[in-house]
Amino acid sequence: MHLNGTIFAFWAAGLTAQILLLLVLLGRHRAGSFPVFTTLIAANVLNSIVLYEVALHGSKHDYFVAYFAFAVLDLVLQLSVTYELARHVFCPTGTWAPDIRKGFFILVVASVAIAFGLSCLPSPPEKTVLGMLLDRGNLFSSALQCELFVGMIAFSSTANLPWNTHVARIAQGLGFYSLIGLLTEAGHNILTRNTTAFESLTYVRMSTYLLCASYWIVMLWLPAPAPQELPEEAQRQLFTLQRRVEYDLRKLRALKR
Repeated sequence: MHLNGTIFAFWAAGLTAQILLLLVLLGRHRAGSFPVFTTLIAANVLNSIVLYEVALHGSKHDYFVAYFAFAVLDLVLQLSVTYELARHVFCPTGTWAPDIRKGFFILVVASVAIAFGLSCLPSPPEKTVLGMLLDRGNLFSSALQCELFVGMIAFSSTANLPWNTHVARIAQGLGFYSLIGLLTEAGHNILTRNTTAFESLTYVRMSTYLLCASYWIVMLWLPAPAPQELPEEAQRQLFTLQRRVEYDLRKLRALKR
């Protein structure tokens, strides 16, 4: 396969950004808090290297097969990252509340159903089965991720659950990338492959990923802000509540005697 100058520039920039992001995750000790996200970035580095070698020395069919295999791996890891971020938000102590677990399960089921429906919409016939699977699979992945992140943000706001700074930054980047990916993949399913318009949408998606990767590099390098201290009025209320609970416990123990 022949790589034009634009594709090579995007490939080089993407690989550089991914390596820098991986170094930030490891060097700033973020990998311990986000092991699945770190695995996703490491897989993206491997993806870029392998696909580049296949593009240079393999056939177009070999490239599509390798791309499809990494696309499946990417979907699994992105879903795992979504669950990892959800655990940080909805069960920071390690235990899911029953109502929150049920709500998150409903969100996942509804998102999968809607994404599957979107991926089944009519589109121009592809010349190859693999090409059709790639287009519909990319649309399904983007739609699913976009719905999950929008739903998580809405669900956490309804439940009054706070977002940790680094969790929010990762989610913001993935959510924005998924939204742009949904729009570009919808366009890919309408346009004919290998046309100028089709390639332009691909460049938009790659540019969006570079923007998100740069955002993650900066935000994950910076330390998370220290938790804000409670206002004095709130501290007095908590102190009064604590004293009241201690008094009630002493009365309960006295009654048991």
